Amino acid sequence: MTIYELDGLTPRIHPDAYVHPDAVVIGDVEVGAEASIWPGAVLRGDYGSIAVGERSSVQDGTVVHAGPGFPTVIGRSCVVGHLAHLEGCSLEDESLVGSGSVVLHHAVIGTGATVGANAVVPNRMQVPPGALALGVPAQIRPGASSLEIIRLSADEYVGNARRYRQELRVVS
Repeated sequence: MTIYELDGLTPRIHPDAYVHPDAVVIGDVEVGAEASIWPGAVLRGDYGSIAVGERSSVQDGTVVHAGPGFPTVIGRSCVVGHLAHLEGCSLEDESLVGSGSVVLHHAVIGTGATVGANAVVPNRMQVPPGALALGVPAQIRPGASSLEIIRLSADEYVGNARRYRQELRVVS
């Protein structure tokens, strides 16, 4: 893994977290216990803070950034899909952001909510707890998220991180 200090700010990564060797973590970033950061993910805490809660996964190719006065906060047991972009937003506990989605400044994804694949959640949008956000710009479907699927996905990534920590080997 590539971990960088910037302006005296060193990422704080819990010893039980998994950060893949090909991920990049810079500056004011905190990664909680049993969280996982996957290949090609970039967490760049250069202009604001980033927090990844325990048991949350930030998957391959995802970009997480923050700005002055708008941190990016990923709650506990969240799932952030491949190639997502999070910028100065908040994901409450047990929420899911689908692959290729974009969630922008001051947006809030409520507990148990889902942002569908390739959706764009614009600045300041509130996705209510348990809702599903789909489309560009995202449209809200109240009550259409599945907390069971989010919990299963979060559990799967906690297990996969344990597997990688134990079994991943460089062969060339």
